[in-house]
This record gives sequence, structure tokens and C-alpha cells, in this order.
Amino acid sequence: MALNRTLWSAPQHFTSRGEAVPAPLPSQARVVICGGGIVGTSVAYHLAKLGWTEVVLLEQGRLGAGTTRMCAGIVSVAKPIFIESKMADYSNSLYERLEEETGVKTGYVRTGSLCLAQNQDRFLSLKRLASRLMVLGINCNVMKPKDVAKLHPMVNIHDLVGALYLPQDAVVSPPDVNHALAMASSVQGVRIHERTTVNHIILEKGHVRGVETDRGTIECEFFVNCAGQWAYELGQASETKVSVPLHGCEHFYLLTKPSRKNLPFSSSPDVVVMDMDGRIYVRTWQGGILSGGFEKNPKPIFTEGRNQLEIQNMQEDWDHFEPMLSALLRRMPSLESSEIHQLVNCPESFTPDMRCLMGETPGVHGYYVLAGMNSSGLSFAGGAGKYLAEWMTYGYPTANVWPLDIKRFGNLQSSRTFLRHRVMEVMPLLYELKVPRWDYQTGRQLRTSPLYDRLDTQGARWMEKHGFERAKYFIPAGKDLLSLDQSKTFYKPDWFDIVGAEVKCCKEAVCVIDMSSFTKFELTSAGGQSLELLQHLCANDLDVPVGHIVHTGMLNQRGGYENDCSVVRLSKNSFFIISPTDQQVHCWAWIKKHMPNDPQLHLEDVSWKYTALNLIGPRAMDVLSELSYVSMTPDHFPSLFCKEMSVGYANGIRVMSMTHTGEPGFMLYIPIEYALHVYNEVMSVGQKYGIRNAGYYALRSLRIEKFFAFWGQDLDSFTTPLECGREFRVKFDKVDFLGCDALVQQRQVGVSRRFIMLVLEDHDTELDLWPWWGEPIYRNGQLVGVTTSSAYSYTLERHVCLGFVSAPSGEVVTPDFVNRGDYEVDIAGQRYPAKAKLYPFSSLFAQQRRRKDDMELSNFQGK
Repeated sequence: MALNRTLWSAPQHFTSRGEAVPAPLPSQARVVICGGGIVGTSVAYHLAKLGWTEVVLLEQGRLGAGTTRMCAGIVSVAKPIFIESKMADYSNSLYERLEEETGVKTGYVRTGSLCLAQNQDRFLSLKRLASRLMVLGINCNVMKPKDVAKLHPMVNIHDLVGALYLPQDAVVSPPDVNHALAMASSVQGVRIHERTTVNHIILEKGHVRGVETDRGTIECEFFVNCAGQWAYELGQASETKVSVPLHGCEHFYLLTKPSRKNLPFSSSPDVVVMDMDGRIYVRTWQGGILSGGFEKNPKPIFTEGRNQLEIQNMQEDWDHFEPMLSALLRRMPSLESSEIHQLVNCPESFTPDMRCLMGETPGVHGYYVLAGMNSSGLSFAGGAGKYLAEWMTYGYPTANVWPLDIKRFGNLQSSRTFLRHRVMEVMPLLYELKVPRWDYQTGRQLRTSPLYDRLDTQGARWMEKHGFERAKYFIPAGKDLLSLDQSKTFYKPDWFDIVGAEVKCCKEAVCVIDMSSFTKFELTSAGGQSLELLQHLCANDLDVPVGHIVHTGMLNQRGGYENDCSVVRLSKNSFFIISPTDQQVHCWAWIKKHMPNDPQLHLEDVSWKYTALNLIGPRAMDVLSELSYVSMTPDHFPSLFCKEMSVGYANGIRVMSMTHTGEPGFMLYIPIEYALHVYNEVMSVGQKYGIRNAGYYALRSLRIEKFFAFWGQDLDSFTTPLECGREFRVKFDKVDFLGCDALVQQRQVGVSRRFIMLVLEDHDTELDLWPWWGEPIYRNGQLVGVTTSSAYSYTLERHVCLGFVSAPSGEVVTPDFVNRGDYEVDIAGQRYPAKAKLYPFSSLFAQQRRRKDDMELSNFQGK
């Protein structure tokens, strides 16, 4: 069946219909945007609003004739993470005012939406979503089934346990919104050229210099890839290929003819219905309904690459759509007699982690990407376009967009086979119930430690981080592996006792955690250039004796964390930099961005060269002493010290007295060819000391109960050391470092938020919902913050949450403000009292040990 051009509005030619010859391309511009869908026009609109001139937007076909024309027109804030809901909320408000601003009718109707729950776990997830939305100031209401029936009489409520009502959600006509954004951009000076294909991006010394099209070349400083389905292929169209990891899938929705019956749907605009357990969404459409969904068995497309200019309605597949049609009729039985108008099959692009791709690419300065919207392009376009325009203007967006930053991926996720397989999992997951700590099943074992097989045979259960397999925990012999792997809950998980045993071993004996996934760089120079660069990038003092380890942040000009790392001085002009796993691309790009063009200064990614073993526990020194014939006591091997040693038969092992947990022990960085030997020797000798394997869940519990913040979870580019209690890692008396001025000013005026630790009280670990992250924090009954991470502390026998609090009045947050409040943590609408502190809740001995460690740390780093 041919596509009905009246699906929404027909794609509108931006240039005059009577124009026989298109306007010539400019020879120069400041920025060129490729893609005339709603994402590209949003970027153009917001750049113009921020005062940019010489902006050119190129579209290979007609504006909005691609996925924009085919999308369902729903704008909803029901998104899984804060930044996505925030972007959708801004998009909603933008689209609402566009008609008044431009005079273009956009079809905006604030219908509201209902998210239905067919089971208690789904209902809990909606309650958790409601709590997070309240933090953003977005109104929503948790409903009983009978309230759903009152709001939407067509909905069958017999199998429902509840719902979430979002009154601000809306529907629009996507092509008309797109046209309005283009019109507003044009009025402000943006030049738009349709029927113009980008063939190649011209680069010079790693910078954008121009764009070659089928109609000529445009010299430019900035290029923005908003090419949607074709963003991957466009990324390959430059001398330095840009990785844009996305892949297309077919997306189906049904249109019915206007109802002849006097149904509620035809009498007034009705709320959008999202039945995620049924995998469908439903909205009104021209007197009938539009209903689509996200099936369990999606159909990937375009693996071979670009094969058409404009997106056309692809072939119908009623057999494929049948489960969604059945779900629709179960949810709204009165539609049984409705007459079908059309089954639409259109492409959508998806990314490896269900989040869009945004930001400047790591390999090319001036090359920005905004693509991979995972079927939420309309909801995200306004907010994403705003943040990208801010990024290009100020060098950073005004919100934390790290979960969307394209630098969270590298070339390793650009394989077409990987992307094809992963998006077949991603698309169904959009409506899948996702409990805490779930893992992707496709694209696994892409990066592994040399010890992977050895650990796997010993019961390791795996999770993936930046493509790297990491052990979560180890299942003891005789445990039912199948039932444990299938344990998915918001409550106490089945691995609770297993992780507890690993934590106990870390505290009383010795455990081994394979931490090979950590990012590892070596920075070297012929002279003092390496030290000079690190002194500029790092807040702490790196001019320490050889062999010393410095924990430090790499800050931006605002004083926020761009990286949190440990740096070892290997020699006078050589440094070993250790960062979190998912910082590999971001940290590399940040250092390279600030490196001078000096052939004697060299940065190398050596992540693949070393296996990292973390020996945690009081008996770790006994194990290493026996394997190296060297005393490992604090008197001979002080805290935060690195020494190259022999371990077993292997030479050249970098042994470091730190564990990233606050517990005693050592990190071993082992050349990969020695990894299996060293591990076997450690396990063999360690038997007499009670050694066992442990995983990252134990590590998480240990670091959270010690109040250790982690980059990407607790710290981000808007968090300063003064806000998270790390002022002692800032050396204000050294030569000016990046972010110094901002920190000096903040120290003078005080901080507006503080990182705190909360221990839940009156919380039953066995019966109550667990905190995971994103829970609202209340002080004296007022909303003051949100948790960033949490874990059960086996030492305190309580749940511990970390998070930031601010004063509702915006005043300075002092220690007294923190200590004098009565706190509660909201878990899915239920508030639990909590004690808040600015230092760890632990035994007196542990507090004294931490003060000693901090003093020792300050002494070493001050040398």
C-alpha cells in the first residue's frame, strides 16, 4: 500500500515551489548542519537563538521527509534517566510556544498520557519514575485502575494493578513542528538548502575545515552530523573516520479510519496510552487511533548501508504486527469493529545502550553529532538541540549530559555486526521492565581479561562495562546458577549472601578482584613537558617523588570533574594514569585536547597491555610477601606507593598500595603475558590465608560504605572537589591549574550543595524496597536532593545512600545545615528516615584509620 501523504502534513518544501533553480550554496560558513529532520532544525534554531551567524543547514531530500514525517507524534517525559526526562520536558514547552512564535500550526495538543502497569514490578517502576519526575518539578499522579477507567473509558482495566498519569504530555504534528523550527531559524539568518547531499567532510590536522557536497564545497569551522538513519555512514565520510554507533530497525504502527460510533476517542482528544507490558502505545489520530509498539523480535535494516534518499513507507508485515494488534484489542476491546486505514512501517535508529549520541567527537575538533534517538526523536529534539547548541557556544551544555555523550563509546562499538545484534535487543528493551543491575545479553565477550576463562570456570557471573566483561560476583559450588541468574527484583536480590561473604573475606582475609577493565594511560616526555601538562590539568600536586601515587581530579574551567584518576610517577618524566573503565575515550580526548603540539610529549593508551588484580584484605601483604620475598608492611611499603617488583616468576609487576575501597591491600598491574601465572601463584599461596575471588558488587559495597565517590555515578563535570569533600586533594598554592579560579571563588562564597552519606533507618532489608539510585532526599520535609548511588553495607547492616543536597532557598550549604536536618529517602513513594553525615558511618577504629590515611595521603602529596 502506498504511503498516504496526509499521514500528517505533507513534507513542506522550504524553498519556493516556483523556484526553478535552487539558490547557490555559500562558499563559506561558520557551521554546517547535515540533516533537515527535527533534530537538525532544532540545532539550527537554538544556534540562531544563541546569536550564531553564518549557519547553513543541508538536507539531501526535503525538510522533514525522513523519520520525522513518519513518527507517531507523541511527546512524553516518561524516560528512564533524569537528563532524558529533562530534555523531553523542555521539548514539550518549546513545541507549545512555537505556533505563537512562528505562526505555523504545529498540531500541539496537551493530551496527557497514561503509563499502565499489569504487574506489581511494573507498578513499582512507575512509582520510582514518579519520584524522579517530582525532583524535576514535573507533575504526575500514581493511579488505581478505577481512576484509569474514569480518565479513559476505552481502556480495559481488568488486568491492571495501577498506572502513572502524566498530564503535561502532548501530541503534535512532527512535520509541522519541523517546519516551524526551520522557519524560525531562517528568520534569524540560518540558510537552508534542500536537495543537497553531503559527500565528504574536509579535515586538516584533526580539525573540521569544510564540507564537500554534490553542489559544491563549503568551508566551515564546525560540522554537525544530524543525519539520523545515515549518521553512521556520514561518520565514515571523512579522512579520519568518526564512529557513530547506531543501527536501524523497522518500526510499525497502525492507523484506523475515523470511528462511526460515538466513542470517547472521537468526541474529544484523549490521553495517550502506553501499555509497556503489552508493548504498545495508543493515541488518537484524525478521529481514529494510531497504535504501535516495540516487539520482542525486531527487524534490523540497512546493515549494508545507505540505499535511499528519503525514508519511504516500507513493506507491510501483518504477521509481524499481529502480537501488537492482539495486545491493542485486549487493552481496548471496543476497537474490534474499527476499520483499518493503514499499517505504517518506517525505520528508526537505535544505539547500543538506548541513549542518544550527543557532543563533539573524540577524534576530530569541531565535528559534533546529534543522532540515534531510539524512537524518541520528537521528545528529545528540542532539549537535545538546545544542549548541543550550548555545548558549541560555551564549550559545555548547561546540564550533565554525560549519559548521552558520544565519548562514552569508542571504535570498538562501531562494528556493523555488533550493532545489528545489539539493536535487536535494544528495541524490545524500550518497553521491557528493567530491574536494577540488569545486563545486555548481546554483543558480549567483546573485551575480556586474559583471566576470563579461568574466572568463568570458578563461577564468575558477568556484567559488561564499555564492552569489557567484569565479574559481578562468584557463585559457590553447588549453588543453583540458573535460578540466581534469573533473579530480577527491586527488593533483596538472591546474590545478597554471596556478595556478603565476599565482603567479609575482604575485611578479614584476602580477596582477588580482576579490575583489568580500568583505563590506563602512560604520559611520557623527553623533558619536563609531561609534568607541566599534568600540573595544568590536575587539581592536586603531581610533582611528587618517583613511586608515589596521587589521587586527583582533572577539572574544567568551572572547577567540575572531567576525570577522576590516580596518577603514578614512574620516573622523572613518565606518569601512569588510571581512570574508570568508561572514561577511556573521554579522558583520552580531554588530555589530547590540552596537549601542546610537541613531538617530545607522548600519550599512549596501555589499557590492553596490563591485567589489573586488586588484592583486598589484611592478609594481602602476607600473600605478596611470600611471593616476592619483600616485606609488604606499611613501614616498608607505605600507603599510596608504587614499586616495580617480581611476583612469583614474573618480573616488572607494578605493585601499588591502594585498593579503591578504603580497605588494606594492593593493586597489581601485570603485563598480560604474565597474568595467568601471577593469578595462579596468588591463588595458590593465598589458600593458607583464606583467599577467594570477589566481584564488583563487593567492591561497590565497600567503596560506598567508605563514602568514596565514583566518577560517572556521583561525580560529573558540574561537581567540584569542594562540593564532594575533596578539597584536601586541591593544591591551591601550586601553579595555576585548570579550574583554579572557579574553586577559589567557590571557596570564598561557599558551596550551594554538598555530597552526603545517608544510612537508612526503619528499613527492613528483607521486606522493603531497596534504594538503587535516583531517589529523592528530603530534609525536614522539603526536597533537597537526590541519591547518586547506593549499596547495602554489610559492616553497618544498613543501606547506605550517597547523594547531593542543596538548600531550598539557594543559600550556602554548611556542615551545620547538613548535621542539623532530619532526613528521609523516598523509595517509590515511601519515605524512610535516614541519618546524614559528611564522613563515613563506621566503627571508631575505622574512623581513626581513615583520618590517619588522609593525613598520610596529604603528607605524600605535599612532597
